[in-house]
Amino acid sequence: MTRFALTLEYDGAPFMGLQRQGHGPSVQAAIEDAVLAITGEAVAMHAAGRTDAGVHALAMRAHIAVIKPITAFRLMEALNARLRAAAAPIAVLACSAVPDGWHARFSCIGREYLYRIANRRAPLALEKGRAWLVKQPLDADAMHRAAQALVGKHDFTTFRSMQCQAASPVKTLDRLAVRRVGAMVSIEATARSFLHHQIRSMVGCLALVGLGRWPEARIAEVLAARDRQALGHNAPPEGLYFVKARYPGEDP
Repeated sequence: MTRFALTLEYDGAPFMGLQRQGHGPSVQAAIEDAVLAITGEAVAMHAAGRTDAGVHALAMRAHIAVIKPITAFRLMEALNARLRAAAAPIAVLACSAVPDGWHARFSCIGREYLYRIANRRAPLALEKGRAWLVKQPLDADAMHRAAQALVGKHDFTTFRSMQCQAASPVKTLDRLAVRRVGAMVSIEATARSFLHHQIRSMVGCLALVGLGRWPEARIAEVLAARDRQALGHNAPPEGLYFVKARYPGEDP
């Protein structure tokens, strides 16, 4: 049996999320069904993250294990052919054989996400479904300053979904940066791991700062409240992208 690491790019719009669901399509089901068609084997795919419905990925890492003798290149080509035939908006960007002890989720030592806000009056044409449209002007500099209160080790209960299954609300946020390029405001978040809805919840509150509805100091106060009721807004999923997963021995 050979374990293969996959790097996946996908449009999350038509999926109920990455994990297999009983009530709709998922990225996991699409990959597992494609592997079954190629090898005749029912496999389980494990991924570095668990993106929600509508959330995208630029380079999600995952792994599968198959018994059939096949090279990484042939598997990647076959998977892309099957996914294309199924009209699934998923691409396998890379595939490589890895040691049996390598695990896409548990071996991961860092995850990076990107949230994109289109800050303009006009509706989205090319970016529809791939960014959050905010029509009122946003002060990205104020958002960045306020975001620094969230960097470090904290109890992120306020920014945690009620459905979150993490054992503890305490996480260490390594980086949270807000920058503007033209009409696009980008929020970059890096940590070893995140709580369910943590990034979308942080972005929603930072947007209130950018709109001038909250003072910058309010972010620190909301964090300290450790109360989901203190949350100002949860940003929609279409602006969120899983960017990168880091593993020991790989380039940062």
